[in-house]
Amino acid sequence: MFAGPIFAREALTTPRRLSHYLSRSGYVACLLVLMYTIRQATIGFQDTKFSGDIAAFSCLVFSVFALLQLTLGMFFATLFTAANIAQEKDRRTLILLLMTDMRSRELALGKLLASLLIVGVLLAASIPVFCVLQLLGGVSWSQILWAEAIIAATTLASGSWGCMVAYWREKTFQTLAISVLGVVLFVAAVEGAVAIVGSESTVGFWLGQLSPYRSLFSVLIPLTGLTHGVVQVSALKSVSLLIGLAAALNLYTIVRLRVWNPSQQLRQSVLEDETNADAATDETVVSTVTEPKHHRAVWNNPVTWKEIATRGYGRKIVVIKLAYVLLAGLIGYSVMTSRTNDAALVLGMISPPAAAFLAIGVISLLLINAQAVTSISTERDDNTLDILLATDLHASEFMTGKILGALWNTREMIVVPVLLMAAAMTYGASQHLTVENLIYLVVAYCCLSLFAIMLGLHSGLTYDNSRAAIGNSLGTMFFLFIGIFVFMLLLVEARSSFAIQMQSFIVFIGLGSIGLYSSLTHKNPSSALTMAAVMLPFLTFYAITDFLLGGTLGVCFWICVAYGFATIAMLVPSVSDFDVALGRTTHDAG
Repeated sequence: MFAGPIFAREALTTPRRLSHYLSRSGYVACLLVLMYTIRQATIGFQDTKFSGDIAAFSCLVFSVFALLQLTLGMFFATLFTAANIAQEKDRRTLILLLMTDMRSRELALGKLLASLLIVGVLLAASIPVFCVLQLLGGVSWSQILWAEAIIAATTLASGSWGCMVAYWREKTFQTLAISVLGVVLFVAAVEGAVAIVGSESTVGFWLGQLSPYRSLFSVLIPLTGLTHGVVQVSALKSVSLLIGLAAALNLYTIVRLRVWNPSQQLRQSVLEDETNADAATDETVVSTVTEPKHHRAVWNNPVTWKEIATRGYGRKIVVIKLAYVLLAGLIGYSVMTSRTNDAALVLGMISPPAAAFLAIGVISLLLINAQAVTSISTERDDNTLDILLATDLHASEFMTGKILGALWNTREMIVVPVLLMAAAMTYGASQHLTVENLIYLVVAYCCLSLFAIMLGLHSGLTYDNSRAAIGNSLGTMFFLFIGIFVFMLLLVEARSSFAIQMQSFIVFIGLGSIGLYSSLTHKNPSSALTMAAVMLPFLTFYAITDFLLGGTLGVCFWICVAYGFATIAMLVPSVSDFDVALGRTTHDAG
């Protein structure tokens, strides 16, 4: 095959796993449940007497599904590809692959397509659901085909970017952070450039074709900007540019793959070993004079010292933080200079400054979670976790060091969003943000940051495979955000008849509890984790409804209760004993 033996092996072994079929059927089932929830939120138990009502419902569901799939495809394509290659580097198996007769093309495209296999299968499984929507009316075949083409091309481009970064960078956290920030910065840069040059200009038009969301909206709403003529739904230019971008990234990766790998650090260590060996065997050397080395003093907790006082995550971490601050500055500047009225709510839910804070806040929490989970998975892949278990280091010291290290290494991700909202309040960008509300916001965000850190550490300890740990941790965080956004959107739609749609919302929340339960109790189930999985979606639902009704203190209180209890439920067993933290035993058995 053109992609080589790596993809051939993945394509042959993946259908043999039970999880392959469960993921396909579960994804389609979630789409159908979401369709039912949207119907209850918009129509309820009323009889639909007009075909136009059914067509409008079908169009709404198609728009939600398409946007949801595009977001999920971009995120998981980048995550799966970057994590897959980073795992090969951490386990030193990429060097073995480089020693075979496989070409650079087979290594790059094989890993890329193998990582995108599950994403492509899920996208293909959603096509029958879209076909059902076409039968209801309101959606044409051309819209379905071009929407799927945009999603597939965007997924390929995102995966290609993750593949290039993973082969380029050495540290796992750097790979994940650069991959996520790169995708977000690309979309923000394209939209900013279009806003500067104007969407009506020739340059603005072609730049707009690189934006997957702008192209998808043109397919979902083909009548936008049309004054006369026949409606033609086409995204050929956008799909061609995105595929060309993916091809350029892959070509560059193939050319530079064996230049980046093995890394310069590994090559330098080999040269030093050879030099030392030659010096040791040289009979003419009578004696060697070496200068005394000054060793750094280690703190009482060596884990905390390693996480804070050393550069265990690479020197390029400064560049990542600068890129993050640049992204936050661009978002803050766009809000400060925007002429949008604060009363004009985004999607009928939140003000523009709050939307900007949520955008940078979600990115920050994902990066915080990525740093926490990679701090454990890297220890496991480097075979240093077993060495730590053999020392007299206690579990509480280990977990305290990892938590403090995550807080220190991601301090910019915690401080910058808070400063962004403080600036919005100071310069009057938001009329509803007061000092009291800012305090509630800071407390709730700090609680969510601790939850993101503890979820990453919990996943890193309970999953033996680093790729599974990273996917589970970041996937749980991402699905929480997506679920909250969709839920808020449905609540806004059902605000006039909330009591009638309560049944569908309970089903939606119940599925979230089941998914969270399977994630938290994968290897070490406990009563506290079960209670946290049950409570968190329901308390989140209550906090969302309180927020939409204008609440402030109640929103902060219930967020702290829900996510604070889940954090404690994951923290307490992990600081008591390494065997409990690693899922080898459980204190509930007694």
